[in-house]
Amino acid sequence: MKPSSFGALFLSFLLIFNLAGVPAMAQNAPAAAPMMLNIVIVEGDGAINNVRQRVNREQIVQVEDENHKPVAGAAVVFFLPNQGPGGTYPGGSSSLTTTTDSQGRATSRGIQFNGLAGTMQIRVTASYRGLTTTSVITQSNVLGAAAVGLSLTAKILIALAVAGGGAAAGVTIANKGSSSSTPTSSTTTVTAGSPTVGAP
Repeated sequence: MKPSSFGALFLSFLLIFNLAGVPAMAQNAPAAAPMMLNIVIVEGDGAINNVRQRVNREQIVQVEDENHKPVAGAAVVFFLPNQGPGGTYPGGSSSLTTTTDSQGRATSRGIQFNGLAGTMQIRVTASYRGLTTTSVITQSNVLGAAAVGLSLTAKILIALAVAGGGAAAGVTIANKGSSSSTPTSSTTTVTAGSPTVGAP
């Protein structure tokens, strides 16, 4: 075999060996550290909490890098307000520390409310490899029936309609506070919408 042929064969062998090793090395290489962190609020922002109930909604956040990819293993701390509407986590602490899962998500649960109504802001901090970012989850704490979602006027009208039993009642709610009630049929109807003005 000529030396030039042997050299070409040896060079081809090295090239094939190197290319075969590249994918394996790339698979075992550690993921690049993120350049920045971002907190995405997945659940809990804008929630209305009934402070008289023991069950409350979870707060879920997702930590992402600059390419919107989830960051697993980030330390996340949820901070409840020190004054005003708020509460404590199990054990009496005003903060909860956890770690993001493989989807970059962290969950806060088990808040015991302090019984005060109003706006509550939960501050969230995420840290990973020297990077830190913060965000705020805003919720409303209310007392009792206000958390259900119906207005007080609607609840009163429904209660009156039920109390009337089989009596006929047509109820029209006016935007300016006027209303009229006229027996029309054997069914009870509650209608919210445009005002109706009729003869006295």
